[in-house]
Amino acid sequence: MLLLSIALAACAGGEEGNGVPRPVLVAHPQPTATTVDAFAGDVRAREESPLAFRVGGNLVERRVDVGDRVKAGQVLAVLDGEDYAAQARAAKAQLSAAEAELKRARDERARFTRLGAEQVVSRSAVDAQDAAAIAAQGQVDAARANLAVASNQAAYTRLRAPADGVIAARQAEAGQVVAAGQSVFVLAADGEREIAFAVPESAIDTVVPGRPVQVELWSQPGKRWPGRVREVSPAADPASRTFAVRVAVDAPSGNLELGQSARVYLDGGRETRLGVPLAALQKTDGGSAVFVVDPATSILRLQPVQAGTYGPDSVAVSGDIDASDWVVAAGGHLLREGLEVAPVDRDNRPVRLVRPKGDQAAGQRAVSVPER
Repeated sequence: MLLLSIALAACAGGEEGNGVPRPVLVAHPQPTATTVDAFAGDVRAREESPLAFRVGGNLVERRVDVGDRVKAGQVLAVLDGEDYAAQARAAKAQLSAAEAELKRARDERARFTRLGAEQVVSRSAVDAQDAAAIAAQGQVDAARANLAVASNQAAYTRLRAPADGVIAARQAEAGQVVAAGQSVFVLAADGEREIAFAVPESAIDTVVPGRPVQVELWSQPGKRWPGRVREVSPAADPASRTFAVRVAVDAPSGNLELGQSARVYLDGGRETRLGVPLAALQKTDGGSAVFVVDPATSILRLQPVQAGTYGPDSVAVSGDIDASDWVVAAGGHLLREGLEVAPVDRDNRPVRLVRPKGDQAAGQRAVSVPER
C-alpha cells in the first residue's frame, strides 16, 4: 500500500507537470436560508428614573414595594426628620430675632433723622443709623433664606413619586441609613415601552440608530412588531464587553408589559443566501475565498467571498459569486490559482462547461452540461 501511494503521488505530480488537467469535484452554490442575528432582551420603560432623597438620614418607613403602581406626588418612603425639623425651628427663631433687630434699627434711624433735621445730632450719626438699618435688613433676608432651606430639607425627608408609573426596583430597606443622592427606588414611568438588549463587539458595527428591526415576545412566538434602533451606548460594559442598545417598538398599547422577555431580529428573521460546501471555503490573507472554474479555459480562479452563517455541511457566502458558477467542492487546499482542471460531479462523471451562445459580451455566465 505504501508503494501504491508513492506511485499515485508520482503519477499526480507527473500529470500536473505534463499539462494533464487534474480532476476536481465541482458543485453549484445552492440557495440556503440563514438565520440572521437575533438577540435576547426584555421590555423596559422609555423613562426609568432612579429615585433618591435629597438629604441623608435614617430610613424609618418604606411605603411601596417592587411592582406597585404609584401616582405622581405619592409618598414612597420617609426619613427620620427630627434633626431637620429642629434646624427649621432654629432658623425660624433666628428670623424672629433678626426682624426684631430690624424694627429697632428702623426706629433709631427715624429718631436720628428727626434730630438731624433739628441739628441736634451730627450728620455722621444719622448716616450710622442708616447703615445699621440696612445691615439689619440684610440679617433678616439671610435668616429668611436659611429658614427656607431648613424647611425644604425637612420636606425632603419624604420621597415622592415624580410621575405615574411602576416601582421597578428597590435598593434600600427600612432601618438603613442612606446618603443624599443614594438610589432607593427605580421608577418605570408610564408611557412608551422599549426593548433593551446587549450587542457584542463583533456585531456592534451593524447596529446603528434608525436601523429597522423586528421584535417578538417569548410568550407570543410568531407574532412580530416592527421597530427601530433608538439608542446605542457609545461605550462597552467593562464587565461583559457588550454595548447596551434600546429599540423603540411599534406595538399596540397594552401588548408589552414590563419585564417580558423578547427577541430582537436585526433583519426580520431569515434571509436567503448562496451556500457552498464547508470544504470549498479557503482561508486567505484577506479573509475567505473559493476556487471557481473558468468555463472557457477550465482554469481555476480564486474568488474572494464573505463567509456568513455556518451550517452542518455548508456555509453561506456573499460577494461576486453566482448560482451558475462551478465551485471546487473539496480538495481546495491542494490546488492553486491558474491550475487547469477537469471538473467532475459527485458521481465522478466529467462536467463539460459550455459558454452560452452569443456570449461575446462581458459578464455573461457559462452553462454547464454533465457528460454522460
